[in-house]
Amino acid sequence: MTDEAIMKACAQVETAEARTVEIKAFFDNATNTISYVVHDPTTRRAAVIDSVLDYDPAAGRTSHESADALIAYVDAQSLTVDWLLETHAHADHLSAAPYLQEKFGGKIAIGEHIVTVQRNFGKLFNAGSDFQRDGSDFDQLWKDGDQFHIGETPVTVLHVPGHTPADNAYVIGDAVFVGDTMFMPDYGTARADFPGGDARQLFRSLRRILELPSQTRLFMCHDYLPEGRDNYVWETTVADERAHNIHAHDGVSEEEFVAMREARDVALSMPRLIMPSIQVNMRAGHMPTPEDNGIRYLKIPVNAV
Repeated sequence: MTDEAIMKACAQVETAEARTVEIKAFFDNATNTISYVVHDPTTRRAAVIDSVLDYDPAAGRTSHESADALIAYVDAQSLTVDWLLETHAHADHLSAAPYLQEKFGGKIAIGEHIVTVQRNFGKLFNAGSDFQRDGSDFDQLWKDGDQFHIGETPVTVLHVPGHTPADNAYVIGDAVFVGDTMFMPDYGTARADFPGGDARQLFRSLRRILELPSQTRLFMCHDYLPEGRDNYVWETTVADERAHNIHAHDGVSEEEFVAMREARDVALSMPRLIMPSIQVNMRAGHMPTPEDNGIRYLKIPVNAV
């Protein structure tokens, strides 16, 4: 069966002028998250990918140091932000997309399968009738193979489920922002044990991304320090991942990957910020509606996960 979305993405990468899109990475030490500002140098139109809202879980307070660093860069570069892109509903950090949207506009966008995440977690958090489970909190829902532009730079959207049902990768020019599908070759791949996650789907999504041309640049959403490495890194290539990814290099079968991933996942603890993150991110970065005392609350379900 022909994979039309991958064919579009391959054609885009092959015809893109190498390294013409400008990419600025911002590493958040508290959550090991890399956010990106990507812009077209001709038009200076831009997108922000996977922004971070600082959150102190002990105090229940938010702050904006991470987001303000992105804003300062956008202002210094005289960029116009058209898109606030999310690769998925993150379980390890809160999105700053609404805060950024207030500062410089842009549309908040995610994959159309966010509705599955909203239904699953809306029920878990007893979100109530004021929480719409139709994706309408977001300005744009992408389908697999959708294409758009950042200025003159083409973008192809790939649906890459497995970590969650709603993961997307964004192919921007000759670069791919892979979200949580994979990490640097020496760290491997994402977990697949969240509600709606699936190790078999994840393997197929990984192999799909790795069908792109070998020179394609891949940009990670997270980096952690595996044994033997002292510095954080987040850029690699399809060729490097195919040759060296410790979980999914060429030659690893689907059955081997699934067995490995499921065995690893049962031993992992839950992310520190999963409860607040999911409640906020399934709402496109917005907090729950204030209660009758004017205070917004984030819930912690007890013995439910």
